[in-house]
Amino acid sequence: MNWWKNLKGKVRLKESLKAHTTFRIGGPAKYFVEPKGIDDLRLLLNLVKRYKISTLVIGAGSNILINDKGIDGVVLRLNSPSFKKFSLKNNHLEVGAGCLLSKVVLLTKEYSLSGIEFLTGIPGTVGGALVMNAGVSDKNISDVVENVKVMDYNGNIKTLNKKDIKFGYRTSNLSKYIILSVCIKLIKKNKEEIQNRIKRYSDYRRATQDLSWPSAGCIFKNPTQDAAGRLIDLCGLKGKRRGDACISQRHANFILNQGKARAEDILKLMDLVRIEVKKKFNITLEAEIKIWK
Repeated sequence: MNWWKNLKGKVRLKESLKAHTTFRIGGPAKYFVEPKGIDDLRLLLNLVKRYKISTLVIGAGSNILINDKGIDGVVLRLNSPSFKKFSLKNNHLEVGAGCLLSKVVLLTKEYSLSGIEFLTGIPGTVGGALVMNAGVSDKNISDVVENVKVMDYNGNIKTLNKKDIKFGYRTSNLSKYIILSVCIKLIKKNKEEIQNRIKRYSDYRRATQDLSWPSAGCIFKNPTQDAAGRLIDLCGLKGKRRGDACISQRHANFILNQGKARAEDILKLMDLVRIEVKKKFNITLEAEIKIWK
């Protein structure tokens, strides 16, 4: 039964998800679908609802750990040009959910617009960044959001104003929708000043993060008024391994895939970290990454 035959976008069967995550971990997706545009996306949602097929949305795969057996359903990615458009009106930029954050940062610089330099070096898409409210210690993407255009799983499109969205620390209530685009408010500034800010954020990330092996960035959220990496380090867990998975010697809140690590290896290290941090500090660490089981 080729239920997908009327879709105009790309459909791949048994697509390995390793290549679609920064962890380079994960089994195959039964169906990997990239809709051509809004109408194609709506048709897809109607079909998966009719045939009762589970659906998960992936962006750049920079904040996800996918199980080794894969996903028995549809993995949806908004990767066509229709979901990467942008338009600029005064100091407001509307940009599609499929755009990479890195490209949006450079785009705003070219128009001498400031406000999202802090997103430099975060390897995600606009949609993924909104779902997890990506940012740094003192700034989040929610700070610049005006509104978000979404589609619900019945195919209805709506625009959510910022006041209608519940943003928190590395979380939001947007995961119940498919994000289509966002409107962000920026500030006119000198292009050279913007470039200097981009460079400072980029240099800081290179100096503090471990980019030597595939990873998903920070594994755990920082507890209130502390840093998860500091707590993990004080537990003496740097360098601990399970298979090819290893806790970074440079940044203790990074778990690295140093070869052919499996999701099971990552999860075992995460369990070890939780147990030791709870034992030593009576703090329960909460995962920042999404785990697809």
